[in-house]
This record gives sequence, C-alpha cells and structure tokens, in this order.
Amino acid sequence: MADTVLYEVGDGLATITLNRPEAMNALNIATKVALREAVESAAADEAVRAVLLTSAGDRAFCVGQDLKEHITLLASDRETGSGRTMTTVKEHYNPIVRALTEMPKPVVAGVNGVAAGAGLGFALAADYRVVADTAAFNTSFAGVALTADSGISWTLPRVVGPSRATDLLLFPRSISAQDAYELGIANRVVPAGELRADAEKVARALAVGPTVAYAAIKEAVAYGLSHSLTETLDKEDELQTRAGQSEDHAIAVQAFVNKEKPKYLGR
Repeated sequence: MADTVLYEVGDGLATITLNRPEAMNALNIATKVALREAVESAAADEAVRAVLLTSAGDRAFCVGQDLKEHITLLASDRETGSGRTMTTVKEHYNPIVRALTEMPKPVVAGVNGVAAGAGLGFALAADYRVVADTAAFNTSFAGVALTADSGISWTLPRVVGPSRATDLLLFPRSISAQDAYELGIANRVVPAGELRADAEKVARALAVGPTVAYAAIKEAVAYGLSHSLTETLDKEDELQTRAGQSEDHAIAVQAFVNKEKPKYLGR
C-alpha cells in the first residue's frame, strides 16, 4: 500500500488516512489504488468492527481528482486515442464507494477540511460524518465540465433531497460546515482542533458495539430507500431474525436483566 494512504487496525477499529496534505489529499492514481485496497481490506477483515476514514493536515479532507496528473493523462489519451483516463471511475471510485457503503460495519468520516468532488463522494458514502467547523463541501464536477461520480448522484439526493442535490451539482459552490449540518451532510460539527479526537471517539464507540445489528441497520436503510413498504417490512423481518440470533443480542438482553453494561463480541 502506498504511503499516500495510511492503514492501521487496533481494538476493532480500522483507521484509513489519506496522506497527501501537501496536495490537499488530491487523488492521484497511486492514492486511489491504495485507498481502494485499504477500504476493501477493512471490509473483508472480520477483526474490524468499524472504520474511520480521515485525512492528514487541516486544509482538506480530499479535494477529489488530482487535476495536475489528470491533465497529463488527458494529453496522453489524445496522443494515443486510448481513453484510459476516464476508466478511473470504474477501476477506482466505484469499488471504493461500494466497499464503504456495503461493508457490514459502520464507517465514520472525519472531515477535517475541504471535501470536494470525489472527496465529497467518499464522505457521503460513510454512515456518519464528524466535521470540523472549518470544513467546507463542494460538488465541483460541473465546474470542470464533468458529471457526478463517486456515488454522489445516489448519495447526495438521499441526504439533501433531489431538488437541492440538483442545485448543488448544477451550481457548484462552497458549503460551510454549519450549512452542511443544516442540510444533513454533517452529522456533527466540532471545533477543528478536536476533529480527530471526536471522530475517533465516535468510531471507537461503534467498534465495541453490536456489529451484526449495525450491519443490519445499514442494509435496512439502503433497502428501504428503493423498495416498497411491503418489501421493506419483509426485509426488516429477515434482518431482525438475523440480529435476534446473534450472540450480541443474547449478551444485551442478559446485561439488561442484570442491569449491567453489555460487552459485545461483534457476532
């Protein structure tokens, strides 16, 4: 894994850190490959019960595609006629977003600065966003004559509604942390100096929680957004049966009866 992405696992928490602060954590090819590997590793690792996705530095969470590299690649495409540059959506962005949204464990994004383009997409793919009060959000795509990618056409309308999502995509602009909170993009806004500690606190709380139940909650919410009430009720029945058969449910019930705090095993 490239040093542009740091990956650590401890006490059930996988921490993934974009590590190009000098480039505002822009996504060059090496970073996208490393991020894909890190996210897929966290998703597959049974020892990981929650994920914290954050970035180094205080200026940017991630400003999206590295446009300096992108310009060079586009020039090469024109010379060779390969069209290789735009395959990054299929090769990098899509697998990253799928892994974040579909992994059976909660993902927390600690947004320490600007989140633009695919950076916004990755933040929206997380289940919970802790945001520094100095952070800002921008769709960016139309500003460089592109459409949405990194899942934004799916996640953003679900967070802010289709009308606001279309407005933010057609007219890219900086959205403050407070405005993001009011729109539902940020779940929690904290002082910038406390961002890492607060995001880690949230993620660690989830890492010792009932993992099977969390996975079912993620699946239920995603399913309910695109299915009928009848179908969703059937899905809830299926997922509740799964959660009810988990060791963690038995632990929680016994702890409740004993008036104790449950110590979950994540299974």
